[in-house]
Formats: sequence, C-alpha cells, structure tokens
Amino acid sequence: MANVTLVCGKICSGKTTYARKLCAEQKLVLLSIDEIMLALFGLYAGERHDEWAEKTERYLLDKSAEIAGTGIGVVLDWGFWTKAKRDYAREFFAARNIGCDVHFISISNGEWRRRVEKRNRAVLAGEVSAYLVDEGLAAKFASRFEMPDRSEISVWVDG
Repeated sequence: MANVTLVCGKICSGKTTYARKLCAEQKLVLLSIDEIMLALFGLYAGERHDEWAEKTERYLLDKSAEIAGTGIGVVLDWGFWTKAKRDYAREFFAARNIGCDVHFISISNGEWRRRVEKRNRAVLAGEVSAYLVDEGLAAKFASRFEMPDRSEISVWVDG
C-alpha cells in the first residue's frame, strides 16, 4: 500500500509548486482540487463554489485511496485549511490502512501578500489559470484557516 501526502498551507503559499516538485522527485500522482474545479467550472463558480469544492474533495479522497491501493503514492493539493479537514483525511486513510503524511508550507505574512499580488497580476494578464485572490477570498481564507500544530505535521516546509 502506498502513502498519501496532504499538502497544507495558505492560499498562494506555494503548495502546488511544492506538490509538483514532490511528484516529479518521487514519481507520485498529483490530485489538485483547483485543477479540477477550474477545468469544470472556470474561474467563477459563484455561490456554488464551496458546494462543488466539497464534492470534489470527497471524490479525490476516494480516488486517492484507490490509487494508493495499487501501490502508487498520491499527493493531495488543496490546502487542508482546518484541523477538522486534516483530522478527517488522516482518519479516512487510517481506516483503509493507507499511510498519510501532512506537509505544511509555512510562509510569512509579508511573503504571502507578495505571492498573492504576483498571482493576481498573472491571472489578470491571462498568463495562468488560477483563482484571483480578491478581498472577498482573502477575508474568507482568513476566517477559515487554522494554523496547524507542529504535532499534526510530518514535514514542515519553510517557503
């Protein structure tokens, strides 16, 4: 049975870059919620975004367990912003006898703001397909993100 890695961190913290690097180095499968959400619903899922994201997360958890069951490691890239989501994922995989690690991407608030601005410029210029982090999304994130305790984290990455 292969392992599943959860990549946890703030929006625009470098999770996807880190996840891609990990996959390339270790020949793992990357499952990204943003990739699926953007492909299916575009940049503006509107008021149904959270509903669709939750359904997509459930699908990706099931799919990652299926892939890990074949012996191929998986990296889940979607932030795991709350302790409850991190706990649920660990319990989900433990119930299936699948190893699960949490890698946390830690960045300073100043670096976070710089990365948000850089990504927003790239989105507005049409250079990348990603969510624009406007004031509404930034406020939503700030109200939901729960900083993990070091005891929850397998690998702490300073971004």
